[in-house]
Amino acid sequence: MKTNYEIRYAAHPEDAKHYDTRRLRRDFLIERLFGQDEVNMVYSMYDRMVVGGAMPVSEALTLEAIDPLKAPYFTTRREIGVFNVGGRGTVRVGDEVFRLDYKEALYIGRGGRDVVFASDDAGQPAKFYFNSTTAHQEHPCRKVTKQEAVVTHMGSLEMSNERNINKMLVNQVLPTCQLQMGMTELATGSVWNTMPAHVHARRMEAYFYFELPQDQAVCHFMGDPQETRHLWMRGDQAVLSPEWSIHSAAATHNYTFIWGMGGENLRPARAKHADGMRHRFEEEEAVLVLHDEDELRLVGKRRDVAYGMAVVASAACGQPAGIEVAELHEGRSSHESEILLARK
Repeated sequence: MKTNYEIRYAAHPEDAKHYDTRRLRRDFLIERLFGQDEVNMVYSMYDRMVVGGAMPVSEALTLEAIDPLKAPYFTTRREIGVFNVGGRGTVRVGDEVFRLDYKEALYIGRGGRDVVFASDDAGQPAKFYFNSTTAHQEHPCRKVTKQEAVVTHMGSLEMSNERNINKMLVNQVLPTCQLQMGMTELATGSVWNTMPAHVHARRMEAYFYFELPQDQAVCHFMGDPQETRHLWMRGDQAVLSPEWSIHSAAATHNYTFIWGMGGENLRPARAKHADGMRHRFEEEEAVLVLHDEDELRLVGKRRDVAYGMAVVASAACGQPAGIEVAELHEGRSSHESEILLARK
């Protein structure tokens, strides 16, 4: 096996405005994640996130503690989120073995033990995409499937952005220190993601695009909101998004992407806002559901009331004013309405 890594340094937004295409691609685009019997990684100075890929073919691959970690094991002071985007495979974490099928995910908590990737079939090797951030405490490892995810359906075919946001390795599903990961699947005929675009100064993000035909491409938008840049990308490539940069894309074909975030990601104190406002909303037949920094949801029997309350809640909880109105999922009353503020 072979382990390859590189270090990417952080850029000031004023400096990045002067980068040409070659420099933008060098600093932010991760073109090669998967090679036969290789583990490839980028150690980013943005929140110390590691973005990597492992493709075991003829042998199992150990996730080695690269030199910048200064640790005996990769997970000595780190947590990891893994998605399998290839054939069936396994991930061994110490004495635990987790079998991952296509689009299944695994959270690996901090701890001193080896992490080993393996494929079931060398003819259809697994491709393990992973993000890793620093961790201040241990949490148990856990496999998560799409059936266990928090799923949000957003957009429409008419707007070319119909998609399912599968929140899988997030604090609504399992405990993590700071790492949050999910997978967004665009419907056939839809090509836009994350519109309207946004920034979040308290965390960085990495996008990994896949399920894109080889003769198609995705145009990833980045940079200052008032002076954007773009990167043309292929499938199985990733891109780093600094805290000051927007992150959005349009493509020549529908696709799927995995998003991963690190930084001061979680704000449990926001639940106090929910408790303090819940009674008022219930009086108006609207119920506030506050998940995390990416989602603020109001459900009400009257659409106009729920919409108005969403504006109030948005201001109180520091959310943007952009509001998308959608009918509730099948199985709930058709007379109810849902206000969803979402970022992905």
